Amino acid sequence: MTISFRHAPVAPSPRSPLASHLRAPLASHLRAPLARRPVLALLAALTLPAPLLAHSYKAGEVSIGHPWSRPAAQGGTGAGYLTLRNGGSEADRLVGASSPAAREVQIHVTREENGVMRMRPVEAVDLPPGQEVALAPGGLHLMLLAIDRPFRVGDRVPLTLRFARAGEVTVELSVDAPRGGSEPAHRH
Repeated sequence: MTISFRHAPVAPSPRSPLASHLRAPLASHLRAPLARRPVLALLAALTLPAPLLAHSYKAGEVSIGHPWSRPAAQGGTGAGYLTLRNGGSEADRLVGASSPAAREVQIHVTREENGVMRMRPVEAVDLPPGQEVALAPGGLHLMLLAIDRPFRVGDRVPLTLRFARAGEVTVELSVDAPRGGSEPAHRH
């Protein structure tokens, strides 16, 4: 023999003092700015697309947007991607980078040469005033040579960028999951 019970919550009448007591704090909470509601702010942030949650940094007038990398094996080569925006009235240059996670960091560019994509080191990246330059797969990027540990999804890799005018700034490369599609092979 099976006995089941159905329990329905009892709500106070809309005219009861209890109902108005419950409604007032809830209504004021929902009307409060999102910044005053940390749990709701966190939940709202978690529903945003990843690029909107990207981390950013600043060195002088240069803004550094969402530095990222992809997984890489220890002892191998990692890559660094980011955007640089010169908000100043004078040109600047990215002249170098370093990381405690790599023996050396070089600035590279990928170019097509005789129908083959090849990477070559470059001396610097020019940052004209008011312009944005993307370091992205298939173009300008940073090469982290002889990395001392594997880069795994979710890791943060420290990277110091050196600018001619803005000076140095340390950022963190966020190791992201590989994105869809194929990318050029690393040929030097």
